[in-house]
Amino acid sequence: MRRSIIDDSRAFWAEVVRPLLQSHFPEDMQQMAVGFFGYGSEVLRLDDKYSTDHHFGLRVNILLPEALKNARGPAIEEGLKVYLPQQWRGRELRESYTSTKGVEFASLEQHLRSTIGLDRPPESFIEWLKIPEEDITHIVAGEVWYDPSGRFTSIRETLSAYYPEPVRLRRLAHWCRYFSGMGVYALNRALLRNNLLYASTTFARSLRWGVQIAFLLDRRYYPYDKWMTDIFHSLPRMGQRLTHIVNEAPRLEIPWARKLDLLHEMSDILDAAMVEDGLITHHPQYRVSETSGYRLLEYAYAELIRRCPTEIQGIVPEWEQVHWEGFHSKFVAGVNLTDWRRMLVLEER
Repeated sequence: MRRSIIDDSRAFWAEVVRPLLQSHFPEDMQQMAVGFFGYGSEVLRLDDKYSTDHHFGLRVNILLPEALKNARGPAIEEGLKVYLPQQWRGRELRESYTSTKGVEFASLEQHLRSTIGLDRPPESFIEWLKIPEEDITHIVAGEVWYDPSGRFTSIRETLSAYYPEPVRLRRLAHWCRYFSGMGVYALNRALLRNNLLYASTTFARSLRWGVQIAFLLDRRYYPYDKWMTDIFHSLPRMGQRLTHIVNEAPRLEIPWARKLDLLHEMSDILDAAMVEDGLITHHPQYRVSETSGYRLLEYAYAELIRRCPTEIQGIVPEWEQVHWEGFHSKFVAGVNLTDWRRMLVLEER
C-alpha cells in the first residue's frame, strides 16, 4: 500500500491530537469517532502531485453526536486551536469545512445527511435506492482510528456489506435501461443523423453507464467519476473483461463506427456476465439493427425489473451527489470570497 497523506494524518492524530484531547476533553472524547474519511482522493489513497493545490493537507476527521456537537463542539474547537501547532513535520496545517486547522469537526448525523441523506443506516429497499451510490464511498472509504461507542463503525459496516440483492437488481435494471435505451440506441441515431454534439455527449455517458453496470456485477460501489478509472481496473472480474474497451474507446483518434462497435461488444460482455450469474435467462445471439442499434441490455432490463419487489419496480435509483451538493452550497454561501478564490487557485494574471 503506497504512502498517502492519510498515513501522516494518522501519525498526527496519535502524536498530537489524541494526547491533547485526552488531556483537556477526556469525557467528550469517549463519544467521538475519529479517523480520515469523507471527501477527497486521499480517502482512497489516490492523491498524487496534482492533489495538493487545494483542500489538501493533514486532516483528522472528528464526529460527535449532534447534541454533543452543538453543546460542546465550539469549546472543543477553540480549545484545540490554542494548543495545535501551525506546522507539523514540515507540513502546514490546512483549513477545510471547519475553522480548526488540521482537524475537521462535524456531527455524526450531519456527516450522514450530507452524504447518504439519512442520519442512520437505510432500513428499507426504498431508502437504499434513495442514496446516491457515489456518496456511499464517502462513508465507507478511508480509516477510522478511534470509535469507543462503535456507532460510526457499525454504520460503515452496514454499508460496506453492500446492497441488499433486490436493491442491486433494481440498480442493474436502471443502468441497463440507460446504457441501452439512452446510450447505444441514441448514439446510433445521432451518428445516422450526423449529430456529432449529441453523439459526443451520448457516447461518454454510455461508456460511464457500462462501467457502472460492471461495478454492480462485481458488487463494488461506484465512486465519484474522477476516481472511476483507477478503481475500475481493480474490479476482480469485470475490470479484466472490459479493460480493452475502456482503454480504447475514449481515445480521440478512434472512429465513431469503432466506438459504437466497442459499446456493442460491451453489451455482449455485460449481458454474458448476467447470464453467468443467473440474473437473466440464457438466450440466443441477436443482430444489430441498422436503425435501432443494439438494444440488448434493454431486454435484460425487462427481465431484471420483473425480479424486483413490486414496491421498488417504479422507484428510480438516486445518483449523483445531491445531498453533498446541498451541504456544499450552504458552505459556499457563507465562505469569504477572498478565501474562496484562494481555494479555487484563482490568481490575477
